[in-house]
Amino acid sequence: MNHWLLLPPVAFIVILVASWLFFRFCALFAFKPQKHSAGEGTSYACGEANYDDTAQPDYSTFFPFAFFFTLAHVATLIMTTVPIENPSIFVMVALYVLGAVVGLYILFRK
Repeated sequence: MNHWLLLPPVAFIVILVASWLFFRFCALFAFKPQKHSAGEGTSYACGEANYDDTAQPDYSTFFPFAFFFTLAHVATLIMTTVPIENPSIFVMVALYVLGAVVGLYILFRK
């Protein structure tokens, strides 16, 4: 019979409380400044004094690269870790790689 402490909700609460106690214990030894500087609470952007908080970065070049990275590496992981002794598994891997190739073709067709 399983012990009640090994139930996932109980284990989660125990680890949460232990982590919080460890955090509080480590906070006793943390560096605490004696006096606060004038610009401590203001935002900093590479020395720009008039930083616009509403500025939005452009991720249009990041997402295609992230999609390529995910497709290429997951397809490589599938190809290298799935045993091919069973022909039905080989067909599944081939279909997965074909899907990855189609996804990469769609990504790079400009």
